[in-house]
Amino acid sequence: MSADRDEPLRALGDAQIRQFIQDGFVRIERAFPRALAEQGRAIMWRDLPCDPNDPATWTKPVIRLPIYGQEPFRKAVNTPILHAAFDQLVGKGRWHPRDSLGTFPVRFPHPDDPHDAGWHVDVSFPGEDSNPNEQQDFSSWRVNVTSRGRALLMLFLFSDVGEHDAPTRIRVGSHLDMARLLAPAGEAGMSRLFVAEMGADRPQALATGEAGTVYLCHPLLIHAAQRHRGTTPRFLAQPPLHPAEPFRLEREDGDYSPVEIAIRQALQADAN
Repeated sequence: MSADRDEPLRALGDAQIRQFIQDGFVRIERAFPRALAEQGRAIMWRDLPCDPNDPATWTKPVIRLPIYGQEPFRKAVNTPILHAAFDQLVGKGRWHPRDSLGTFPVRFPHPDDPHDAGWHVDVSFPGEDSNPNEQQDFSSWRVNVTSRGRALLMLFLFSDVGEHDAPTRIRVGSHLDMARLLAPAGEAGMSRLFVAEMGADRPQALATGEAGTVYLCHPLLIHAAQRHRGTTPRFLAQPPLHPAEPFRLEREDGDYSPVEIAIRQALQADAN
């Protein structure tokens, strides 16, 4: 019995890990308690310039709230099931715990274009020409084939999100296309990526689910926001999981993480 208690917690089954490698994401339901989502929304509503009970005050399609690190948010990102999933996808000891959930883009039912709904992959490190005094200017930031600075893209649902509630759009398997695009650029990576057509022929998935659901995504996955066509504001955090060490595509011991395996498989398929 003691040996069973010593077994590490497995948040993901083998089929889910295979799905992550192939599709670029995995969905974990009840990754954090619904009560934490409710507490978090209450905190954020106090910071919003509108009334949760009066849609007439929802005058913008999206409002971005700053970094949130209060107790509900710290607890939400540090549940045992999520830590176990990070170990399984990134590697035990290869990621840094978070103490906040970063920025929340709160999306409201609104007829206007939010002007931030283009297909993209998240950049993760500043280029040599980046201005250190312009920390919010990501135009010269870069991404490379080993995703320097970003171990996972994560989507934390703090409200129930249906198909009309501005769920994040995902191009299934597009992380493989990105790996092949970025490989020739090496460690320096690329900036100003134009990926509107990349992966356009791939299936599209929507990051829907109940509050407390978390999507763990490959850092090279192509995704996009969209206009809210529902009736209830959508609260979602999209923080990165930061690596404790760089991803490596060549390991003498062969101990590759699923993130690394996906990149390796993409490049091997391209070579063949």
